[in-house]
Amino acid sequence: MRFMAPATVLVVDDDPVILKLLEVNFEMEGFEVVRASDGAEGLERARAVLPDIVILDVMMPRMTGYEVAKALREDQATAHIPIIFVTARAQSSDVERGMELGVDDYVTKPFDPLDLIARVNTLLARSQAAHEPPPDPPAEPGLDASSATAP
Repeated sequence: MRFMAPATVLVVDDDPVILKLLEVNFEMEGFEVVRASDGAEGLERARAVLPDIVILDVMMPRMTGYEVAKALREDQATAHIPIIFVTARAQSSDVERGMELGVDDYVTKPFDPLDLIARVNTLLARSQAAHEPPPDPPAEPGLDASSATAP
């Protein structure tokens, strides 16, 4: 399931090579990409743009990914936005800390951009389904035209 309009992804990483790699790959898949090169800039962009999803490095200048994730989760305007950490920090304590902050997924570097895009699509579909109203119930539960037979 894809978004009707292109989904906006905010990529926050202090490594310009990773930023460019992700930007190119997401744009090839039809995403709108917003970039930020440190945590503080990422938080500002997230609040200004309200992206559909945030890809967030952990170790960055000015604000860490942990601090950005915490601030996003505490702000009512951004609390619902899915967050994926993409980081070289792979110890279980790092993963646990991210999950405690409400991060939706955790990808370790080096990573496959196509795997990351698949994870983004899964989270976007889940997020979209969670925000859609439930379908209307059938008029008569248990009966539909194909199961009704004439005597």
